[in-house]
Amino acid sequence: MWWNFVGRTLQEIEQAREDWMKGARFGEVKGYDGGPLPAPELPPVPLKPRGRVR
Repeated sequence: MWWNFVGRTLQEIEQAREDWMKGARFGEVKGYDGGPLPAPELPPVPLKPRGRVR
């Protein structure tokens, strides 16, 4: 998970961010008067999986 995106791989997170920035794949937020919030840049380091802790 990163920002508002969930993915199994870094590539899935990158694709979700790209789709969000293009206005594709995600639905419209009803009742919000402003424009879409831009997703922050991905960090310059590899994302670390959170894993499951039991």
